[in-house]
Amino acid sequence: MKKSLRYGVAAYTLTEVLIVMVIIGILILLALPNLMPLITKAKTTEAKLQLEHLGKLEQSYFYEHSKYSNDLVELGFIQEKLTTDGKDGKANYKVEITTATNTTFTAKATAVTDFDGDGTYNVWQIDQDKNLKEIVAD
Repeated sequence: MKKSLRYGVAAYTLTEVLIVMVIIGILILLALPNLMPLITKAKTTEAKLQLEHLGKLEQSYFYEHSKYSNDLVELGFIQEKLTTDGKDGKANYKVEITTATNTTFTAKATAVTDFDGDGTYNVWQIDQDKNLKEIVAD
């Protein structure tokens, strides 16, 4: 064993490893701007699904009570912990009911993080007619 250590072991030098890491970093920086729209689109799916679910809960509540509710708990909607709430948070959107009357309701989902770093937070909205639209694009 001592004999093999004296003569050295074939391996990469620190300089070679650092050059490879720099090349990988440059490739990531080149690819990241092209991937950001895809990441944002995937995260907006969360807002759409949550608002559609809330719309169905509001519709069921309307059939039972002949009015819409402005209380998420009363509807049975459970807001997941937000990513800004700590390490256990997974939700990227805060869902809230903005207006609710006997005949109409609107709810919105607002992003809690800026996905592409431009200072704009994504906002989606739904109403009693299930019109789902993006209010503020990110």
